Amino acid sequence: MDTGEHSGAWNMAFDEHLAARVRSGQSGPVLRLFRWNPPAISLGLHQERDELDAGRCALEGINIVRRPTGGRAILHDEELTYAVVMPGRGGIMDVYNRISMALVKGLRMFGAPVEIGQRQPDRLGAGGAPGSVPCFTSTAKYEIEWQGRKLVGSAQRQYRDEGVVLQHGSILTGPGHRRLVRYLRVDENTRERLAREMERKTVDLAEILGREADLQCLSTCIRRGFEEAWGITLDNSEAVEQREWSHVPTEHVE
Repeated sequence: MDTGEHSGAWNMAFDEHLAARVRSGQSGPVLRLFRWNPPAISLGLHQERDELDAGRCALEGINIVRRPTGGRAILHDEELTYAVVMPGRGGIMDVYNRISMALVKGLRMFGAPVEIGQRQPDRLGAGGAPGSVPCFTSTAKYEIEWQGRKLVGSAQRQYRDEGVVLQHGSILTGPGHRRLVRYLRVDENTRERLAREMERKTVDLAEILGREADLQCLSTCIRRGFEEAWGITLDNSEAVEQREWSHVPTEHVE
């Protein structure tokens, strides 16, 4: 399903709602594609909110929301976001790799010659404390890259009792994510260092392709990538149920 643009609180509540439906057996596996309006910073499940300058975020119209998954802060702006909710077969990295393979196939259909990285995790990015490092300054195995630079940042949660996994991530279509450093509570030297790291370590589809990304075409390619990589046929019957889900609460722990 493509749920279009919504606030950060709605998007994260919706992902949790999808996970609850799959966990309870009310829904089969789901691939969701979506966008954020207005731009929002999502914090990892265990990340401290005071790492952000909330006053500056409010002044500049940036929402703050907490993800139901782990990882570090991401500014969601100029991206297509995906979410996969499905039975979790295998370990965390096995699921991560399977989803990455599907995304790579779809991105290559779109014209981006991306690869799956095999490097060992670089957790500290520019050398700051682990909590203060933005998601896109760190790298991990099986992440999607172009010429060694990160294009997709993902986070995962496994509901082990029910054998279900939720994974979602940002497919960068433009450089908006780099503005995150403006909203971190760090000294100016650290801010400048992180900004350089973001520019050096990340890339977006507009830079790769030399043109603005057509989001509708990208969505179609991502869907086809999952179908071909996994040997499945996706349908949009779940989209009909979006009428039922229009009441999804937007209250979300921030």
